[in-house]
Amino acid sequence: MTAATEPVALVTGASRGIGHAIAAALLARGGRVAITGRDAGRVEEAALGLGPPERVLPIAGNAADPAHRAAAVNAVLERFGRLDALVNNAGINPAYGPLTEVDLDAARKLFDTNVVAALGWVQESHRAWLGAHGGAIVNVASVAGLRPAGGIGAYGASKAAVVHLTRQLAAELGPGVRVNAVAPAVVRTRFASALYADREQDVAARYPLGRLGAPEDVAGAVAFLLSPAAAWISGETLVVDGGLLATGGIDS
Repeated sequence: MTAATEPVALVTGASRGIGHAIAAALLARGGRVAITGRDAGRVEEAALGLGPPERVLPIAGNAADPAHRAAAVNAVLERFGRLDALVNNAGINPAYGPLTEVDLDAARKLFDTNVVAALGWVQESHRAWLGAHGGAIVNVASVAGLRPAGGIGAYGASKAAVVHLTRQLAAELGPGVRVNAVAPAVVRTRFASALYADREQDVAARYPLGRLGAPEDVAGAVAFLLSPAAAWISGETLVVDGGLLATGGIDS
C-alpha cells in the first residue's frame, strides 16, 4: 500500500479522550488521520503525540461552525488527496437535571453540536468525496440514547437522535457509503468524569465486566466498523458498555 492509497479518516473532537484513542487506533492500522478540536494548542499537541505531519493533520475549530466544517474537509483533501472515513465524535453536554428544568438554550446548543453538526459533517464529506468514491461513517452515540438516564436526559435525547440519524443515513447513502454508530456507557474520560468522580468503584460494580470503559475500548469498535471486516454492516449501533444493558441497568 502506497501513501496515496492509505485510507484517510477525519475524526472530530479528537484532541483527547475517545476521539484521540480512535485516531491512534486508525493510525496503528496503517491509515492517516485528520483530527479536530476547539483548542488550537491542544489539537496541535495531540497531533504531535499521534504521529508525524505526513500522517496526522490537526485542524482547530468549533464542530458546530459550518465554515469550520467546510474548511476542515477541504484541508483533508488538500493534504491527503482523499477522505475514506468520517468519525463524528465531537459532542457536548451543557445541560444536567430533569428535562422539565433544563435550560432550553442549553438544550438547543446541545442538539446543534451533537446532532445538527454531525449531519453537517456528513453533508460536507459526502459532497466533497464520499458521495463519488464511497467510504464509511461512524457516529459516536451513547447508551443514554438507548435507555433513560437520570440527570442527562437532554444529552440522551440528542444521542437517540444520533442513533436514528445513523439508520436514516445508512438507508440513504448505501451502497457506496456505510453508516454505523457506537453507543458507549461510562468511559473514563474528562468529559464523563461527573458520572463517576469520587464513586468509581460503586459505578463500576454495576457493570458485569467489573470496570468502566477505557477510550481504547470504544476505539477498537470504531476501527472495526470502519474496516473491510465490517463490509456488510450498515445502519447498526454497536453497544460498548461492559455488559451494562444486559443487566437492564443504566447509569444515573
